[in-house]
Amino acid sequence: MAKKTVDDIQVTGKRVLVRCDFNVPMKDGKITNDKRIVAALPTIKKLIADGGKVILCSHLGKPKNGPEEKFSLAPVAVRLSELLGQNVVFANDDNVVGENAKAAVAAMKDGDVVLLQNTRFRAEETKNGEAFSKDLATLADAYVDDAFGSCHRAHCSTAGVTAYTSPNVAGYLIGKELSIMGKALENADRPFVAVLGGAKIEDKLNVINNLLEKVDTLIIGGGMAFTFLKAKGYEIGQSLLDESKIDYCKDMMKKAEEKGVKLLLPVDSVIVKEFPNPIDAEIETCVVDADKIPADMQGCDIGPKTVELFGAAIKAAKTVVWNGPMGVFENPTLAKGTLGVAQAMADSDAVTIIGGGDSAAAVEQMGLAPKMTHISTGGGASLEYLEGKTLPGVAALNDK
Repeated sequence: MAKKTVDDIQVTGKRVLVRCDFNVPMKDGKITNDKRIVAALPTIKKLIADGGKVILCSHLGKPKNGPEEKFSLAPVAVRLSELLGQNVVFANDDNVVGENAKAAVAAMKDGDVVLLQNTRFRAEETKNGEAFSKDLATLADAYVDDAFGSCHRAHCSTAGVTAYTSPNVAGYLIGKELSIMGKALENADRPFVAVLGGAKIEDKLNVINNLLEKVDTLIIGGGMAFTFLKAKGYEIGQSLLDESKIDYCKDMMKKAEEKGVKLLLPVDSVIVKEFPNPIDAEIETCVVDADKIPADMQGCDIGPKTVELFGAAIKAAKTVVWNGPMGVFENPTLAKGTLGVAQAMADSDAVTIIGGGDSAAAVEQMGLAPKMTHISTGGGASLEYLEGKTLPGVAALNDK
């Protein structure tokens, strides 16, 4: 799936439309975390240095009824100006490609930067409507997608526009995602271990099935593990259970056996009487073997023996991919399993890939992010990539 990147095109004097991920957290009109803006800088700086006229676009939040001031990208333009050390012109058009945008782009000199208004201010954006895709394309001589977190969605600014622009290439963020995730899934250094967690098994049905074709060891923790334990005939008390997926779990365990894949499940659990409320409240816990959870208790984290078991498999690996926490990691008492897995990955010599979302949040929160080879910038996109799905935004880019 090798795609052309910004290194493969000449942009001097050309108008380059760049789809970024500026969906940053905001409070009272102020950006509370600018990591996504910072992550886009290498691609933007490269295009500026090469003399391109750089036109940035992104969504922010989920406007329900057309334009809403609280979802304006104006604060992003201000922060970008500070980070780039040059003025970023904000084209404030509720229509996104209105008179302000057209005038701002027409006035651009080589190396200038313009930021368009929130793409979701146009209702057609999420429906991949032809009219808005064409409108965006009228501004551009080339298109760059650097928003991995949105490339699994077939929207105007991630896919539709590419029918009317050329060339269509990846920015550095997407290029890195495709290179590292692609190698892991298609040509991993072995042993290859995948760690899956999170609450709902239905979110990972296709991921499990796909990974059993590729990995040497599949580790399953988090709330989803209890349906597997139930499928083994264990008593899981009040723990999370998806009754409709018990047969699926049996099928996956059988498939693992047939493929010679080790499928590791929790051997002990940290259990509680009631789910913590609020989620970070102090709570009493005890640890029991995974097949001995009392009928009135529920598992909320993997236990110490499981941390040791999972950690040993991770440390023996050459490639590890992780998506989903091992327990209710938002609660300090129930975060030890997730921390244990994160620490094992940090201590490993393997290529370690964190699949975005809660796993990325957990690793950041624990201060272990610098020890990982790669942390994906898109939870949903990385999950669909692990499923083996074609990502519309990636499919639309030119092949090498």
